[in-house]
Amino acid sequence: MLGAIHFGVLAACFVLFVPMAMAGWHLSRHKMLFFSGALFISLAVCVHLTPYFPSVSDIVASVSSVVVYDHRVSCINEVNQIVWDVKPRPRNNSSNGSSSNLGWDWVKSRKVLSCEFQKLDKFDVSELLNGSWVVVAGDSQARFVALSLLNLVLGSGSEAMGSVREELFKRHSDYSVVVKEIGMNLDFVWAPYEKDLDDLVVSYKKRSKFPDVVIMGSGLWHMLHVNNASDFGFRLKELRSHVESLVPVTTKGGSVSGRSMHMFWIGMPVLINGMLNSEEKKEKMSDTVWHEYDRTLGESKILRQMGGPLILLDVQSFTWNCGPQCTLDGMHYDSAVYDAAVHVMLNALLIESHQTL
Repeated sequence: MLGAIHFGVLAACFVLFVPMAMAGWHLSRHKMLFFSGALFISLAVCVHLTPYFPSVSDIVASVSSVVVYDHRVSCINEVNQIVWDVKPRPRNNSSNGSSSNLGWDWVKSRKVLSCEFQKLDKFDVSELLNGSWVVVAGDSQARFVALSLLNLVLGSGSEAMGSVREELFKRHSDYSVVVKEIGMNLDFVWAPYEKDLDDLVVSYKKRSKFPDVVIMGSGLWHMLHVNNASDFGFRLKELRSHVESLVPVTTKGGSVSGRSMHMFWIGMPVLINGMLNSEEKKEKMSDTVWHEYDRTLGESKILRQMGGPLILLDVQSFTWNCGPQCTLDGMHYDSAVYDAAVHVMLNALLIESHQTL
């Protein structure tokens, strides 16, 4: 940290003054006079050399900033590390189409524990999203994420959630709700294709009106109705280019420019082919095709882990680890999977916005 020249000056001072001090100690009969002179000389030298050396506070601050930044990036990379506790239960006891009693938590590794991830309650979420405009856009997977987020904000047993479920699940339609208590607006936008998401992002830029949080995802409709991984990749790259024009960008000087938008991508679930409810789906959404789409998603570099702008909500790993007992149709999973995705998003949002609860 200290330059070679500075180190040389410091060494020269040491070589010069230490022998003088030793000689003066032995030769001087007036030790108090000697020490006064030595102290005066030392202070004078320190005053003249101070501008050439960084202060201790500067050094500590610079090191701290690096440590905090690295820790923040590391925690974003670890936020999807969850583990499941699955207990089968009779299907006729299920009120929402799920067939399992699911519990989940973050992995108890040293890295994950150091990040202090937490399951947020209604009060915490209300404080975090107070006054926010949240947009959830995509297909049915995004719709379930929106439902889980509203369950957390409004309370799953609340009277308001009854009408929310009815309105939110109207087939292929948009939905908006205002949570007046905290001034939060949530928009669900039915956008099953990547082009739909791209048009949505472009519309924000044209209107110069930007949400605080955007959660989006696609792939399943393209897989079923277009069934071309190359075209899927092309659409994702177009989407990435427009998203990158909206999110904050770090300049060479270290400053951040752009809007304070927080953007997330809902990963595709694992498809259990034998459980899909039509022959067309079983043919077009085979394991081979699914892997082609998954590989194309990575190659598009739209995800933060690949150098892109969007933080992944890793529904793929959640559904893979949860397994077939967590789904009835091989595509849509137990509500706990989407609850986990929401908590992952909220913890990543805390990290990204430098907030604590």
